Amino acid sequence: MSWAPERLDLAQTSVFLDFDGTITVADTGVHLLDRLAPPGWRSVGQGYAEGTMGSRECQTREWALLSHDEDLLRSVAREVPLDPGFVPLVEFLRQREAEVTVVSDGFGFRAAEVCAEVGVDLLTNEVDWGRGELGYPNADRCCPCASCGTCKQAPIRDARRRGRATVFVGDGISDCKAALLADVLFAKAALADWCDDVGVDYRPFSGLADVISGLGRLGA
Repeated sequence: MSWAPERLDLAQTSVFLDFDGTITVADTGVHLLDRLAPPGWRSVGQGYAEGTMGSRECQTREWALLSHDEDLLRSVAREVPLDPGFVPLVEFLRQREAEVTVVSDGFGFRAAEVCAEVGVDLLTNEVDWGRGELGYPNADRCCPCASCGTCKQAPIRDARRRGRATVFVGDGISDCKAALLADVLFAKAALADWCDDVGVDYRPFSGLADVISGLGRLGA
C-alpha cells in the first residue's frame, strides 16, 4: 500500500507521469489500432488484460498488426488531444524544482514528440522506423516480472535510492506495479478501480489540473 504523506518538499520530489490516457485524453495506441489494424485486434491483448501475458509480448503482437508507414502513424496518433493541464503541470513542477519524467509502455513515438516539445525526460519503447521494429530499451529483465516493455518501477526505485519522495500519476493497468511503490499516487479510470479492489491508497483525479491542485496542497 502506498504511503500518503501530508506534506511534500517538491524540490526533493520526483514526479512520474504515464502518457497514454494520462497526458493524452485517450490511449494513442488503442486509437491507432482502432483506426488502422484489422477488425478483431482487441483479442490480441486479451491475455494482457487477464494477466497471463506481459505488456512487452502484447505490444509486439499489436505492433505487427499495424502498417509501419511513419507519416501515417504519426498523423493518426496526433489525432488524440493532450490533456490541457499537461503543460501547466510541467511548469508548476519546474517552478518548484521537482524532477519530472514521463514513463510510457506504449509504442513510444508520440510520447517522444510531446516530451521533446516541452523538454521533459521520457522512458518509453522505441520504434526503429528503418526496420519497422518496436524495441524495448527500458525493459528491466532483473525485475521479478521482467515482462513489461518499459519498467515503471525501476525509475521510482532509483529516485527513492537517491532519497527523493516519489509521485506517480496514471490511469491504466500498465501503471499498477508503479502504483505499489509511489509515496503519493494520483489515479483515475482502470488504475483507480484496481486500487479500490486491492486496497492501495490514491488521490483521484479526472484531469491534470486536479493533479496541480493536489500537489499544491501537498507542496512545501
